[in-house]
Amino acid sequence: MSNSRVYNFAAGPSVLPLSVLERAGSEITNYRGCGMSVMEMSHRSKVFLDIFQETQDKLRRLMNIPEGYHILFLQTGASGQFSMIPLNLMGRTGRANYAVTGNFSSLACKEAGKYGEITLACDTSDRNHCYIPRQEALKLDKEASYFYYCANNTIYGTEWNYVPETGDVPLVCDMSSDILSMPVDVSKFGIIYAGAQKNMAPAGLTVVIIKDGLQGRETPYTPLMMNYQTMIDKDSMYNTPPCWCIYMLGLVLDWVEENGGLEGMEKLKWQRAGLLYDVLDASRLFTCHADKDSRSGMNVTFRTGDEALDTKFVQEAAQAGFVNLKGHRKTGGMRASIYNAMPVEGVEKLCDFIRAFERNNKR
Repeated sequence: MSNSRVYNFAAGPSVLPLSVLERAGSEITNYRGCGMSVMEMSHRSKVFLDIFQETQDKLRRLMNIPEGYHILFLQTGASGQFSMIPLNLMGRTGRANYAVTGNFSSLACKEAGKYGEITLACDTSDRNHCYIPRQEALKLDKEASYFYYCANNTIYGTEWNYVPETGDVPLVCDMSSDILSMPVDVSKFGIIYAGAQKNMAPAGLTVVIIKDGLQGRETPYTPLMMNYQTMIDKDSMYNTPPCWCIYMLGLVLDWVEENGGLEGMEKLKWQRAGLLYDVLDASRLFTCHADKDSRSGMNVTFRTGDEALDTKFVQEAAQAGFVNLKGHRKTGGMRASIYNAMPVEGVEKLCDFIRAFERNNKR
């Protein structure tokens, strides 16, 4: 890594592969000899339509997305899907299941409550969202229009290590912070969506993978731009799509493929996480927020128990080149987001820093 670059542990927007940034930089003023930047070209031009189609094809291949699923490149932000999903899906029965295991699933649940009756499949706020419930603990409404959950909780550092079984109820999943980090059986899901700014591309793009047949059930008051049918009919181009982000996603997908695909990403994921959790578990100074069987491989949350010492850690870490380690205001402490693009070397060096900090701050 260049001496001028820091190790960026931000939860999002987050680190991108250096080789991707360098490739984008080399093409920024003249994309493949066309004489202009991707940021300048018409989204209706052949050059961009080729980028668009190639990116869709790469994602379908890497995630092994079956026929019968649409891939949408939208601008709603992941939070926009909190509204878009119930507006399009709730109408079937007027009911939905929500698993509340963190901040974003809680916000999604509250938003969906405007449009129908919600059954809480679980609510882990009883222990400050430090765990993921097992299948047998989930409360399921068999008449629900869909079951909603968030696969990885960036704020609290927990991650579902199984896919909930919901019978005939379509499964809807927010995979914003762990998509592309492991193979996924897409056929188990009705909708998978992700904000791109963690593992896929710069902020501004939201990817939606939707099973054919779930569209066309929108409420009469669904805004045009939040109608899945509209976006499917127009192949995400009813209006100008986030062109640069789509291009960047294509470059990231190339990088993922070159580094072993999703199997390779999963191996690296648990290598990085294992290094960090081993150091924290051996520590007498630091403790992890999440239960061991619910820990995230993407966001590691930890603290000393002393706010002043936590602040000192974050400040000294930044001086040493490890930035954006301050925990979310809801949890305090520290959070190391170790997405696909974080090199193992960055985690190894952070582990060395944690050990040194503990030696120098014995209590």
